[in-house]
Amino acid sequence: MILEAADGDATDRLQRAIDRAGALGTRLTLAPGVHETRGLTLRSGTDLHLAAGAILRPAGDYDAYRETCVDIVAEGSDRAMLVARQAESVSISGPGMIEAPGAAFIAGDLADMGTHEPARFRPRVLVFEGCHGVRLSGLVIRQSPMWTLHLAGCSDVRISGMTIDNDRRMPNTDGIVIDSCVDVEIRDAVIATADDGIVLKTSRRANGVPIGPCRDVRVFGCRIESRSCALKIGTETYADIADISFRDCAVVGSNRALGLFSRDGGAISRVAFRRIAVECSETPDGFWGSGEAITVNVLDRVPDRPAGSICDVVFEDISGVMEGAVTLIAERRAGISGAVLRRVALAQRPGALGTGRRYDLRPTRFDVAPPPGAEGRANAYVKDASGEVVGLMPYPGGLPALFSCHVTDLVIDQVRFERPAPLPQGWTPRDMAIVADEPEKP
Repeated sequence: MILEAADGDATDRLQRAIDRAGALGTRLTLAPGVHETRGLTLRSGTDLHLAAGAILRPAGDYDAYRETCVDIVAEGSDRAMLVARQAESVSISGPGMIEAPGAAFIAGDLADMGTHEPARFRPRVLVFEGCHGVRLSGLVIRQSPMWTLHLAGCSDVRISGMTIDNDRRMPNTDGIVIDSCVDVEIRDAVIATADDGIVLKTSRRANGVPIGPCRDVRVFGCRIESRSCALKIGTETYADIADISFRDCAVVGSNRALGLFSRDGGAISRVAFRRIAVECSETPDGFWGSGEAITVNVLDRVPDRPAGSICDVVFEDISGVMEGAVTLIAERRAGISGAVLRRVALAQRPGALGTGRRYDLRPTRFDVAPPPGAEGRANAYVKDASGEVVGLMPYPGGLPALFSCHVTDLVIDQVRFERPAPLPQGWTPRDMAIVADEPEKP
């Protein structure tokens, strides 16, 4: 079945065609041209193909998606442009494009933080909730105003050859979000965005109940550019995350490369990063982190819910350049255990901003909700009375190449750092600073 492009809002035509094609078990192809739409629902059996030259163009109005609400609230948003709920055997393929209306959701500019000021409410592009048998291939998505692709509570997911290209200054425009899913494979994706590239997490539903664990996820052959963290686990960790593999990827022009962040009680275990080339540079304070090749930290988001532990994590055959450091920091002793760094070769270079001379513990409890009168943005940054961003901490004694605190059973095997001579001001001559004392708290 082929749907030709037509002038004006094509939502009703599109939805009828999607429903009919799904009921018949046949593919719906969007022909070359622009297909303007409001919210669309994908049902079981949907096979939606965007032909070369086809552009699906969602509306730049949050109210356009009042019929496509989702259960998982993210950054205050409960809406998406395309939604599948409790569906089976859903497929979307390219090489056509979803041209999202990201610019319509820019409310201003935060020049000192290096980001746009986003609108209060922004829809995600694609959300799959509780689906089984999801197939996404060859699709191009541009200019998402918020999370681009969000899969929550799904299983048997295969994503291949996707391209995501977002505004590098728009916060929360994560590329692919794998949330409480099981049996997921992502390969050969090309992602460039301001926020996390590929991120695994375990969120809560609107009623506060965790969606479930995240396990058996395999990511390989991807190229990621991120102003936040390219390949990441966390920060939402309300249930356990385990049996995760990232391999044979390239991280280019990014802030943080590889990261694990525990905040909410779920444990993270059995994770491997192998054969990954990284290129990490400093960023302004509006982005979490600054030039770290590897970041692992455990910190309570709220005082009455201790963060879960991180254990059995392997970083192997990691190479490249960083303007920050490798950091492994737990708020309590043994919060991180069994971390292995093997055959790691990194060149540490001074950055132009100097922000890499501090380690970043955001999100902290202060980022959950900035207190009244405080300058900042919830889940992004908060400034204290002196105007400093809360959670940015100076390295004791100066910037090392590796900083570890409260890590037990740490294995360092064939790890080499290349550092400039003479060392820049504010750097410590010690390549590795491994401490057992309490880290300074924000």
